[in-house]
Amino acid sequence: MRTPVIAVLFAVAAIAVSLPASAKPWQGIEPGSSKKEDIVKKFGEPSRTMSQDGKEILAYFAKEAIKGTTQAQFKVDPATQMVERIDVFPAPVIEKDTIENSYGPACPGGAAPSTPCYLRKLTDDFRTYFLYVKLGVAIFFNEDGKTVQSFVFTTPKAAK
Repeated sequence: MRTPVIAVLFAVAAIAVSLPASAKPWQGIEPGSSKKEDIVKKFGEPSRTMSQDGKEILAYFAKEAIKGTTQAQFKVDPATQMVERIDVFPAPVIEKDTIENSYGPACPGGAAPSTPCYLRKLTDDFRTYFLYVKLGVAIFFNEDGKTVQSFVFTTPKAAK
């Protein structure tokens, strides 16, 4: 991932922190509810464990890649052992239509609807991403603007 995209991911996480909604789980792991032990119990030992910005990251790739992914990263608070964020890089090609059918359409102008919808955003390097504010999910697209590069699942701190 390029540095500008990382900056956008932090911005997405900051936006999600201010939201009262609960997180969207992935593979049974839910940011704000699941713990590090849940990850290891479900997926086994990670390919690599590292620290970044005071958080522990469990990365699964290569032979430990989780089915359907090329890589998955779980960001964990070392003090609480709580999962704060999940970054998923899908193995199959996933297209924009599939995302809209699965997570919801674009948000209409005016008042936000009660059902999930996305805000279309651009990264610093002009890549498109969909931000599903109510779900705490950001979906980043490849340079073609049509296929998914990665998913980011976060949770608002207020939901803890």
